[in-house]
Amino acid sequence: MNYKQFLETKRKSHIDSGFIIDESELSSHLFDFQKYAVSWALERGKAALFEDCGLGKTAQMLEWAKRVNIHTNKKVLILAPLAVVGQTKQEADKFGVDSSSFDITNYEQIDNIDISIYSGVVLDESSILKGKDSKTKNKLLEVFKNTPYKLCCTATPSPNDHMELGNHSEFLNSMSYLEMLAMYFVHDGGETSKWRLRKHAEKDFWKFVSSWGLAIDNPATLGFNEKSYDLPKINYIEHFVEVESDSLDLFGEAVVSATELNRDLRKSLNDRVEKVKDIVSTNPNEQWILWGLQNAETDKLSKTIDDAINVQGSDKPQIKAKNLLGFANKEFNTLVTKASIASFGMNYQQCHNMIFSSYDFKFEAFYQAVRRCYRFGQTKPVNVHLIIPKSQVNVRKSILDKERKHKEMMHQMSLHSAENNIFKKVSNPHDDIKTDDYWIMNGDCVEKSKEIEENKLDLVVFSPPFAELYVYSDKEADMGNVSNYDQFREHFKYLIPQIKRTLKPGRICAVHCMDLPIQKGKEGFIGLRDFSGMIKDMFLDEGMIYHSRVTLWKNPVTEMQRTKALGLLHKTIKKDSVMSRVGIPDYVLFFRNEGDNIVPITHQDIDSTKPDYLPVDLWQKYASPVWYDVDYKRTLQYTTARDSNDEKHICPLQLETIERIIHLYSNEGETVGSFFGGIGSEGYQAIKMNRKSVSIELKESYFAINKKNHKAAVQEQSVLTLF
Repeated sequence: MNYKQFLETKRKSHIDSGFIIDESELSSHLFDFQKYAVSWALERGKAALFEDCGLGKTAQMLEWAKRVNIHTNKKVLILAPLAVVGQTKQEADKFGVDSSSFDITNYEQIDNIDISIYSGVVLDESSILKGKDSKTKNKLLEVFKNTPYKLCCTATPSPNDHMELGNHSEFLNSMSYLEMLAMYFVHDGGETSKWRLRKHAEKDFWKFVSSWGLAIDNPATLGFNEKSYDLPKINYIEHFVEVESDSLDLFGEAVVSATELNRDLRKSLNDRVEKVKDIVSTNPNEQWILWGLQNAETDKLSKTIDDAINVQGSDKPQIKAKNLLGFANKEFNTLVTKASIASFGMNYQQCHNMIFSSYDFKFEAFYQAVRRCYRFGQTKPVNVHLIIPKSQVNVRKSILDKERKHKEMMHQMSLHSAENNIFKKVSNPHDDIKTDDYWIMNGDCVEKSKEIEENKLDLVVFSPPFAELYVYSDKEADMGNVSNYDQFREHFKYLIPQIKRTLKPGRICAVHCMDLPIQKGKEGFIGLRDFSGMIKDMFLDEGMIYHSRVTLWKNPVTEMQRTKALGLLHKTIKKDSVMSRVGIPDYVLFFRNEGDNIVPITHQDIDSTKPDYLPVDLWQKYASPVWYDVDYKRTLQYTTARDSNDEKHICPLQLETIERIIHLYSNEGETVGSFFGGIGSEGYQAIKMNRKSVSIELKESYFAINKKNHKAAVQEQSVLTLF
């Protein structure tokens, strides 16, 4: 393929595989925003609807299944939690959806289903994909790998839960979880499971997610005027219960820990149950949901409260489903259960009273439990009573803080969905600058290098992006913006012929690099990748000559403090030193272009005022296979080059390293090229040493400071010449 075709393969956009349908053809039972969501998902073929509780996901997925059935003339399979299956069938009857268009069953039956008879699958409550090592998730990924139409439906996931989003992406055949990590996330050293969205990649990441997932917190966020989706008031009513507790810190604050919480809950059981009984007695004719944590608690509640049915984990599946659906149908007044059993999928808008006789730190379970009643379609204010042991007031504070952050993140994710389905990203490159001393270009180095005439450069010096370790921008042309090392290799190979073409015969190309850590969170093991060897092989494949290599010494203590790498920690020596390793040095690889060098680069060791002065003692330093004395702190200042989204690990090449390379491999007046110009370190040092510079940089903010550094170098050199 040509270079432009290759860049297209790097665009991580979702491949639509669906069909277009006019919204007017969809069910009249759907609101306008629901019709938009269904037609959007049908057009993509494989999509996710991340919608807040009560926005009518059931009606939308039933309409989606109906349309796929009509289009393919094959049934759609709907998988749902057991208790939700019956309610979904009722919804199908309510909306007039012919049940012959789909089959519905619970997730536990997946091994008993002939998948081949279905053209599509719907995962209701698709947060089941959340677990990294979940057997159910792995089964779903494998079984439906080749299913042509897929729809995932769940409440808006937390935008910082990359695992849940990554598993949805993988299920929908858009990008694997590990590919997503490599493309958009950075690993925070020292914690193998902790990944953070790269700041500069945030917009591009949400653009990617929005290509296959539609998030809606409220129809108004997408521009729809659906007043019926304004929720009524919710009242959180706190009731404190005295309990003798040792769980206080030095300053009298309640200690927040699972051990202390469960102990205090056991101590306060009788008082909390009595408080629940008193609250229910204020409105005995209304429906109530009573949420508990422990079996002893739910058993006691069901025995104490009249007309209460306890739905518990030990119930047979059919009994559990019957009672959960029976409460929705108002067959009894009081449901006693746990959030782990009934907090997902059930629609209980007919009820507006609930009591948490206890609850813990699990915000998602608490949020989902509240949303069984407090959801769009609820017409009355919802009363949520919270029974709290006084010793554990900090648990409530923790939940409130998580709820606030969750709402903010839900809204932001919905805004991204709205924006990315409307706006296109526009790039604004800077104008190139060409003077007698330098030529700097803003753009893709592969394309821009084609503007450089053949045999123009006397020396090439650069530090390429370290494949997938540091991503400097979200552009497809950024060689650091890759999903794996194979993609980096393929991309970099388009540049080497341009280096060879523009570099004079017999002259040197110096490449600064390092070997790269393999991270357990991505590949399942810890190790090193021979990145320097990969670069060497690529240059050799293009006919360049491997000339030499120098190692740049780095302090392993400094590296350990910066990266918290497991192999450099002293505790690893004590625990199992097989996982210990040496610090990772930098290298400069030297490649010589084919042919004979026409203009010799000469040095003399007599006159120290001459630019080619290279005495024996200095040459001995240069000739050492390890450069121990390079000052790592002597770099160009890059702070002003960083935009607000840059990561902390921008590392300009040391000026002393560049100086030695230029001194060894070029004459005064010759031209030094850098294909990854960055903030202009190579060009700056070249001009300071009476050479000329050709520099190419892709990222606009780096290019802006590159210009300033080139201009500053010319001015500083002019002052030196004057005096």
